[in-house]
Amino acid sequence: MSLDQLNGATDHDALTLLDGLYEHSPWIAKMTLAQRPFVSLPQLKFVLAQVVSEAPREAQLGLIRAHPELAGKAMVSQNLTAESTVEQNKAGLTHCSADEFARLQQLNADYNAKFGWPFILAVRGPRGLGLSRAEIIATFERRLHGHPDFELQECLRNIHRIAEIRLNDKFGVSPDLGDRVWDWQEQLSHYSEAPDQLTVTYLTDAHRACAAFIQAQMQACGFDSVGMDAVGNVVGRYEAMTTGKTLLTGSHYDTVRNGGKYDGRLGIFVPMACVRELHRAGKRLPFAIEVVAFAEEEGQRFKATFLGSGALTGDFNPVWLDQLDADGVSMRAAMQQAGLCPDDITKLKRDPEKYLGFVEVHIEQGPVLNALNLPLGIVTSINASVRYSGEVVGTACHAGTTPMNQRFDAACAVAEFMLACERRAARDGDSVATVGQLKVPNGSTNVVPGRCQFSLDLRAPSNAQRDALQADLLRALADICVQRKLSYHLTESLRASAAPSAPDWQQRWENAVASLGLSVHRMPSGAGHDAMKLHDIMPQAMLFVRGQNAGISHNPLESSTSDDMQLAVEAFGQLLGQLGNLASVGPNSFGQVFVGRTCTRQVD
Repeated sequence: MSLDQLNGATDHDALTLLDGLYEHSPWIAKMTLAQRPFVSLPQLKFVLAQVVSEAPREAQLGLIRAHPELAGKAMVSQNLTAESTVEQNKAGLTHCSADEFARLQQLNADYNAKFGWPFILAVRGPRGLGLSRAEIIATFERRLHGHPDFELQECLRNIHRIAEIRLNDKFGVSPDLGDRVWDWQEQLSHYSEAPDQLTVTYLTDAHRACAAFIQAQMQACGFDSVGMDAVGNVVGRYEAMTTGKTLLTGSHYDTVRNGGKYDGRLGIFVPMACVRELHRAGKRLPFAIEVVAFAEEEGQRFKATFLGSGALTGDFNPVWLDQLDADGVSMRAAMQQAGLCPDDITKLKRDPEKYLGFVEVHIEQGPVLNALNLPLGIVTSINASVRYSGEVVGTACHAGTTPMNQRFDAACAVAEFMLACERRAARDGDSVATVGQLKVPNGSTNVVPGRCQFSLDLRAPSNAQRDALQADLLRALADICVQRKLSYHLTESLRASAAPSAPDWQQRWENAVASLGLSVHRMPSGAGHDAMKLHDIMPQAMLFVRGQNAGISHNPLESSTSDDMQLAVEAFGQLLGQLGNLASVGPNSFGQVFVGRTCTRQVD
């Protein structure tokens, strides 16, 4: 099938072409086809999902209930649709052991009893190859504990993923570049400090193995030079056709403890895939491409963050070299053991006059794009933030003998303050306020809390908005303590300015996303990124990629699909095209390097 064929078909024939995308629910295709013509396959996928999202709840429930149970009665009696048969076969559900089959039957019964609809999972998975039975059962068990409202939406999201894979099959499309990026991340995740979780902290053996893997892959991609700098960054350069400036890009390869596979690493491998395709096509651009895999961003081993990107901006404090990790190893010693020369770190500062700017691709790390059924989003600003550690002090007293109106309960004051934080941040719409740590020192079941320690994290898209949020909440805490006759103190531990995207660079990302036929969604980044460090010396802008599992991140459940990664590679390629005004380079010079806007199978 092709888009031209679909766009030009009669209503009846077009409906036949889309038959089987959604189980026994032709109304979705019918309503979608009313919005023809479609300019790209990603646009068609989005419209299909929007039709379902805008449908009444009963229609959504009808769609979910039209799906068969996993390894259920329909499979046993061989009454599945052809599409479901293929999917359950790929996941090996037709070859369950007796114990696996019994467990799935029990899970099906329990899930239906709790929610009133069948459990839905895209069993072909984020790579399209099929989940293992163990993965399916583990997901089933986890989601059985979800809230009905969340589960309904999660079922719909999985239905859209099922439809996406079926649509790819109909169009003969394979996200080969996205598959390669997905595979690189899977291979990199094999290096970890712990056998049962992904943990890669600065300059450990696992970290050094990751660096070696990235270097090897960069060399295989055709970078002209690949090496490791004095702070542990892996740097690959693909030179320009003539002497000129350089586009800087990349992200970090360290992780939080027990983290996800895509945080940071996606932003390394997407531009690597683009360089690989340029090299294979024998093409050079009017500018060089420098991809940096930053060695450290998360601040897990030492009490310092952004060591990799900070070194490029001249923001590396030599005092940090004397910091000790949990085992008493200094940062200086760790660097020397890894073969690095700390004295050379000051030489890493980039001259902004030699660079066009910095762009970063990153998994969203949140639920927004997932809820909007959008694979890509444009970052408008990396949020400003401020953090505090605080304590409210009252009087510890007997819980049984002290009347409620004569208590000076420190924990109740902090609880009231937490609710004030929630209300005030919600008023802005895009501000956030979090009390993530609470502690009652020497607390006891039968003692009114006399002290309560807490953390406070405030973030907003601009410094002014953050400062207004901060002022209101500090005033609220003071008022609460006055009313309750308590004292308090706060200590500021971090303050970071907002890093708004450079307008022209943000526009390039917007143009790139629009060129794929996708809606342009602009959003702030609540998390910090390497881009906020590069923002100090050059223009920057970021592209977000949708995460699965409701966008969860810093968690083993962090996930994304190779289809979304394919779109990220194509968007990056479109940005390169705009940046170099590559139409002047010659016919067929660039447009054939990144195939994807049309429904054409990638050539590997």
